[in-house]
Amino acid sequence: MHYTGTIWRPPYEASSLLLEVTAGCTHHSCKFCTLYEDLPFKFRMSPLEDIENDLREAQMLFHLPGSRQTARLFGRRAEPAHRVFLTGANPFVLRFDRLLSIAGLIKKYLPETETIGCFARVTDIGLKSDEELAVLRKAGYTGLTIGVETGDDEALAFMNKGYHAEDIVTQCQRLDKAGIRYSFFYLTGISGAGRGDAGAKQMAEVCNQLHPDRIGANMLTIYQNAELYREIQRGNWQEETETEKYRELKTLIEHLTIPVVFAAMGASNAFQLYGKLPEEREKLLATVDKIITEVGEEELRQYRKHLKHL
Repeated sequence: MHYTGTIWRPPYEASSLLLEVTAGCTHHSCKFCTLYEDLPFKFRMSPLEDIENDLREAQMLFHLPGSRQTARLFGRRAEPAHRVFLTGANPFVLRFDRLLSIAGLIKKYLPETETIGCFARVTDIGLKSDEELAVLRKAGYTGLTIGVETGDDEALAFMNKGYHAEDIVTQCQRLDKAGIRYSFFYLTGISGAGRGDAGAKQMAEVCNQLHPDRIGANMLTIYQNAELYREIQRGNWQEETETEKYRELKTLIEHLTIPVVFAAMGASNAFQLYGKLPEEREKLLATVDKIITEVGEEELRQYRKHLKHL
């Protein structure tokens, strides 16, 4: 299997087979993001020949006699892949026919695969017609992870996300119609100092019109090679305190009215949170309150300060 640069995946894709079909990000303009800085290019599609070669390798690992025993011996994955996760910042940007070709190759070499997931931008969905989305669902595409970040239009514009809150609603309603499941990433702190509470309420307003499986919260961590760091140096933006970020999380949890899994599991979070809403709302809120009152700003800031590049 070939991989280019650092490979990113959601925590809940840990058991999926990771298949490289793209590298980098077509947008590559969000002011806070430094995830793909290790690549010498903005975006690249993998040749279908490379994808097929990787699938042949996976087929050999999973299906040849003795391959599972060998894999276990060397501490490698041994069970067949029932789910494939396509790597890269937004593979769903690929043309409809190319996504279908990739699904066909996966089924050819790994017929036990049931679903195919990937990261997607809101704008990627808009490139497909309703009919194409329905066909992609039948081909196995479901469980997209969308880094919407916020429903705060002011923050979306400042961070150069390339879409508005209404676009999130419009495009994800089209996914709902096609039967394509999806999860959201929320970036705690993206609205800036003094605006976290408002940003959380706006995110809840967006989510409450939709049907995400999960909302995964990540806390904004600003690195010196990010454009956002330079905006701070120029006096154009101010970061929330760590306790303000947790108060923002509390506001989001309070205002979500849909049934959804809420999680803060990534390394950017000093403390992990996981619970189902609405059933475990009070448990989540109590945990956040405890972090704010018993841990406090200084310890939380020290965690952020010493967090290695994500």
